[in-house]
Amino acid sequence: MNRTVYSIDGKEKGSIELDDAVFGLPINDGVIWHAINNELANKRLGTASTKGRGEVHGSNAKPYKQKGTGRARRGDKKSPVLVGGGTVFGPKPRDFSYSIPKKAKRLALKTILSLKIRSDNLKIVEDFSVETGKTKDLAGILRNFGEAERTVIILKDDDSMVKRAGANIPWLSFLSYNRLRAHDLFYGRRVLLLESAAKNLNAFYGAPSALPDDAIPGDELPGAALPDDAPATAQEVSE
Repeated sequence: MNRTVYSIDGKEKGSIELDDAVFGLPINDGVIWHAINNELANKRLGTASTKGRGEVHGSNAKPYKQKGTGRARRGDKKSPVLVGGGTVFGPKPRDFSYSIPKKAKRLALKTILSLKIRSDNLKIVEDFSVETGKTKDLAGILRNFGEAERTVIILKDDDSMVKRAGANIPWLSFLSYNRLRAHDLFYGRRVLLLESAAKNLNAFYGAPSALPDDAIPGDELPGAALPDDAPATAQEVSE
């Protein structure tokens, strides 16, 4: 597909060809949900902890005799039914992280990119940098693309000066083309994709070619050469 490239002034500058295998996929809600849920689970610290009746500080003595008082029977003051007692089936430190198939993760990211293109929330911008590292310079560029809202900028590399300029903007986040996050990408109201990053996405997530770049169709693939004593034709095999 062919999409418009915008200058940092917000005006149309040219066009770029995007791979349909990356930006033109049908929307798959299920794989998006799994990818986002996986990222959120992997971020959990899992440090919540409660004390059971065996861990609460207190006496093990029976508070009063079993019978004859008219009150409910009690074994000790650490019973879960009493205030200050232990917790029943409370949380304990655990690891919430898990993994999903790499193909599912890649499909989710490509699906979200296709969704943003389809909803016209993704714009391709010419490559730029903020040499001064000042927030006001980056804010002036973002102002040309609309009002302040949750924005994601996809970079071609780890541009420290751009990230420094956007560190004080609470609704702005940065992603690299080869380290995308499904959660940030999906919930971003506006996605600005740098032109070089768009080309890199075409190559990084696009359909791999069956032949290497320097191979000629019809030639054998590297590593597929036959041994010297192998029969050359089917007739030799039959003989």
